Amino acid sequence: MRLLLLAVPLAVALAGPWFVPVELVHGVSYTDAGLLGTDFAGRDVWHQVLLGGRSLVLTAVLATAGAYLLGTGWGLVAAGAPRMADDALMRPLDVLMSVPSLLLLLVAAALAPGGALGWIVLLIHLPDIARLVRACALEIGTRPAVEAMRLQGESRWRITTGFVVPAMARVLATDAGTRLTGSLYLVAAASFLGVGVPPDAADWAVMVDRNRGGLFLNPWAVLAPALLIVMLAVGLNLTADRALRKAAP
Repeated sequence: MRLLLLAVPLAVALAGPWFVPVELVHGVSYTDAGLLGTDFAGRDVWHQVLLGGRSLVLTAVLATAGAYLLGTGWGLVAAGAPRMADDALMRPLDVLMSVPSLLLLLVAAALAPGGALGWIVLLIHLPDIARLVRACALEIGTRPAVEAMRLQGESRWRITTGFVVPAMARVLATDAGTRLTGSLYLVAAASFLGVGVPPDAADWAVMVDRNRGGLFLNPWAVLAPALLIVMLAVGLNLTADRALRKAAP
């Protein structure tokens, strides 16, 4: 069931645009009522559903991956740096953490150029990831195995890449499943609020926002994209949790 919950929205999001006529992908075309009827502007809801998931999924995945790449390096450098350098690296992130994520999203989107939604989501996740990596690295650095490697003359790079990073991999993997779901929430919330996407874009969250006024006329224009977003979030969490359980020693 969990694989079905994840596979269906992913298949629709990633492969859906291939099954939409070219004239609907590159322009505005109005059709008769299709499988799911028409939306508020008279467009085929099924075609809009097929077109509306790819940007949501790719933005969330790329933003989360970028946040982990940058946050892991940031946290490792801070953990191994002197006290003053550690403070200089971490205090700006504390300021970012004090701002609610949605407020930061709205402010940054208002100041940033179009198409910067992924970078904004990356910026929101960066402080949490950097602090998590720093905390793990500091704890792992006190273990006897690390002390033994230092006494043997191993370099800091060798200790970090050969022991510290693998030792924290499970913690980061556990966090990644939840954080990716958070990225989906942020991207969908931004799209629902009209931030980072055109108001007439073929996007699942935009569809929910634009069609909610006609919910009783054609509920599928709202329910279909909303259900796909929910299935993706729930399926992702269940699949990640199951994979971690199997990987447990």
